[in-house]
Amino acid sequence: MGPRRNRVTPMGDVVAIELRGAWLGNRGILHRDNEVVRFHRSNLWITCALSFKDWRLPQWTAGHFTVLFFHDEAVAFAAGHRPCALCRRDAYNAYRSAWMGGRGQEVPLAKEVDRQLHSERIYRGTHRRRLHSASWEDLPAGAFVRVNGQPTLVTDDHVVPWTSTGYREPLPRPAEGPVELITPPSTVAAFRAGYRPQIAAS
Repeated sequence: MGPRRNRVTPMGDVVAIELRGAWLGNRGILHRDNEVVRFHRSNLWITCALSFKDWRLPQWTAGHFTVLFFHDEAVAFAAGHRPCALCRRDAYNAYRSAWMGGRGQEVPLAKEVDRQLHSERIYRGTHRRRLHSASWEDLPAGAFVRVNGQPTLVTDDHVVPWTSTGYREPLPRPAEGPVELITPPSTVAAFRAGYRPQIAAS
């Protein structure tokens, strides 16, 4: 049997690929039996630790959220998720503090973060991904952009194409000019303010 459809790409799509996941994702109950039949259930999209206390997270169980997986935290953020306030409390608080610093406002409530991210990741009333205009010179490390139609990670000095089997060889980062931003702008602002997402070593 091949891989199940439970991996998430930087574009937010739920796909069936072999790539291992460093984090869990939750968008609610998306499955029927062993198949994903929905894109999301609400504006609550979170990134969870693979394990927490002695909890067991059964996959494909009726009435239980669909367990998704991300290659790394940068991919999870690009897809539009944010840290879970329960199993990743320190990361959640650090993200909200950086959100405050990056956006120049008070520390937001979870529902305010979720509402804003939802408006930035998809067009209202659709499942269609929303991209944003950005400039190379303004992008912090950890953001994802689309280059030649491909999701690409931005580092300080390079860009690294992402594929269904992982990251490819790094390429020189352009110094200036426009680019399509995948990672929601509010999360990018948090990166500028100091939040550093985990990135797979490969």
